[in-house]
Amino acid sequence: MTAPSGDGSRTVTSKESLIQMKRTLALALSLAAAMVLGAAAQTLPVPAAPAAAANAGPARIAVIAFKAAVAQTNEGQRDFTDLEKKFMPRETQLKTLNDEVESLTKQLQTQADKMTDAERAGKAKTLDEKKKRLDRDAEDAKNDFQQEMGEVYNGLASKVYDVMAAFAQQQGYTMVLDVSEQQSPILYANPGTDISKAVVDAYNVKSGVPAPPAQPAAPAAVKPAPKPPVAH
Repeated sequence: MTAPSGDGSRTVTSKESLIQMKRTLALALSLAAAMVLGAAAQTLPVPAAPAAAANAGPARIAVIAFKAAVAQTNEGQRDFTDLEKKFMPRETQLKTLNDEVESLTKQLQTQADKMTDAERAGKAKTLDEKKKRLDRDAEDAKNDFQQEMGEVYNGLASKVYDVMAAFAQQQGYTMVLDVSEQQSPILYANPGTDISKAVVDAYNVKSGVPAPPAQPAAPAAVKPAPKPPVAH
């Protein structure tokens, strides 16, 4: 076993794994686009058009940011926050392991000349094992989180879809277009056609899940007292 090189390439890989894990955990609160939605969107039911739709007059179209609407429901905020909390211990474990990797790397980079060959080889072997474990654990945690988040989203999305479809029918909309995707063909929509908030509000009423507690506002910065004018 040879001592690790000083270029830190494996350390960078470990750090990137930890950063990727943190970014994955943050999806639940930041409403990031990677909510494992592709399969869910394809499985959502499309209601059959009424037989008389062809003679119903001009189309009335609405738009919705469906992904954001799902995540912004009271139930979505609660469930995604609970999921993030569930994975916090694993994030803490990854940070602890990453700190150990950085500490061992620093020792080998700065104190290798003071170690015996056996000590240097032993630390190098331990470092390599910890790096592999960090990469493996970070990847496992990321995959587990994405899988559970997808399950949470899929279950909630189908229920929000039902509310959206009922709302659209009640309001006389003949089509609802999703503007969530970056590749959406919609270049402009009148704000009055956006039913996202209305659907969220309707779902909150139907689900009965209360709104999450408001986050405390950040304390305002204390401004320094103005200096008295200088006497001339």
